[in-house]
Amino acid sequence: MKKTDFDFTLPPELIAQTPLAERSASRLLLLDMPAHKREDRLFAELPQFLRAGDLLVFNDTRVLPARLYGRKDTGGAVEILIERVTGPHEAMVQLGVSKKPKPGARIELADGTHAVVLGRDDEFFRLRFESPEPLEKLLSRLGEMPLPPYIDRHADASDMERYQTVFAREPGAVAAPTAGLHFDQPMLDRLRAMDVDFGYVTLHVGAGTFQPMRAEQVSDHVMHREWLNVGAELVEKIQRTRAAGGRVVAVGTTVVRALESATCEGVLRPFAGETQIFIFPGYRFSSIDALITNFHLPQSTLLMLVSALAGREEILDAYQHAVEQRYRFFSYGDAMLIWPG
Repeated sequence: MKKTDFDFTLPPELIAQTPLAERSASRLLLLDMPAHKREDRLFAELPQFLRAGDLLVFNDTRVLPARLYGRKDTGGAVEILIERVTGPHEAMVQLGVSKKPKPGARIELADGTHAVVLGRDDEFFRLRFESPEPLEKLLSRLGEMPLPPYIDRHADASDMERYQTVFAREPGAVAAPTAGLHFDQPMLDRLRAMDVDFGYVTLHVGAGTFQPMRAEQVSDHVMHREWLNVGAELVEKIQRTRAAGGRVVAVGTTVVRALESATCEGVLRPFAGETQIFIFPGYRFSSIDALITNFHLPQSTLLMLVSALAGREEILDAYQHAVEQRYRFFSYGDAMLIWPG
């Protein structure tokens, strides 16, 4: 398979630049493979497709305000995007700068704090922030929400809330688990009243999720690393759900990647650590029965993941339908519910 096998034409005006006024007001494309059914629905209708005893699994990662601005000693402007916090005062970052700095170079932030370049690992730089406060606190003062590159505007105050799920609690991501953005508290309350259960993984989404695939052959691609935690409580909850005849529904591709990373020879076990799992057609899923997801970029690893679940031709056909029906795409866009065959 080649990455061009996962291409589609997307009119730029369908890329959602802002969220809707209400989280659950998005549209929902239902793809029911066993029933050979595709329907245009509303996300507010999601409870119709679930039943008592089902388990929704969310990613509870919390997005850091991970974009910073500063200047080199020479006066040149620098944009810093945190990829991963690696210590109280250190991080792996991407640098937007005209000339890449060498180890020892200093970057001055807006409040006078300096960041020192420690080294470089491929496209990422290692920075140490010379501040007495922890990096997470510094980011809360100076940082901007790291909206994805396809959103053509600067983050504003509203993004501090809306580019964050209502159940976010574990800080560390630099991109939102966007399928979860559709859930508001009234929706969660409705599902609980139906005896739909909830579970949580943590997977800190990195900026690498937006990097284009460079390898032409899909099998040659190497995924970026992300940290995750699948706890024993969730593993037991999934086992109970399955034993009682309930279904496990992943809310987002990050949940799928976390659960499949914690699965060995078909058995889900507690796991905390890094993953580079790459899921593409031919992969056999073990941990989920359905997926709620947003629409993904052409030729992206996430489009390949949903193609592995539902079939490449079926997904590309559904995406063409979504384009024709003017669905909103990507992070602030609409959603899909996929019941695989």
